[in-house]
Amino acid sequence: MQYSEGRPGRIFVLRIDHDEDLIESLQMFLEKKGIESCTALFLGAIRDGRAVTGPKRPEIPPQPNFEAYENAWEVFGMATFYPSSQGHRLHIHSALGRGKQALIGCIREKARVYLLVEMVLFEICGLGAERVWDEDMQLFLLKLKDRL
Repeated sequence: MQYSEGRPGRIFVLRIDHDEDLIESLQMFLEKKGIESCTALFLGAIRDGRAVTGPKRPEIPPQPNFEAYENAWEVFGMATFYPSSQGHRLHIHSALGRGKQALIGCIREKARVYLLVEMVLFEICGLGAERVWDEDMQLFLLKLKDRL
């Protein structure tokens, strides 16, 4: 197990408006504010995107199983943001619901906001955390300073 200890930084409340892209808007905000590491909680509704809902088979490297969602879906989720050798990496997991349908997964590529998304973002300072490319997993994995 790896770990890093940080301290709380700034706290932001964001409102991402109708028809804005959730991922693009968040990425732009984080860059503009110079945030190195953070976690965020959000709720609202999104539409017309794709999510990874696990691997196609439980093997390494994983082959992602993509599911599309269309129209408007309620959403509750969490995001993390850490630096990497290829720029900062945003990782978003969420639960989506529409009627009696539910979808849980990692939001990728785009997520158009329907009405609005409210987000509380917590900056974490002094972590020394980064996402590092792992050849075996074929993913950017979180690397922390210390080990237990």
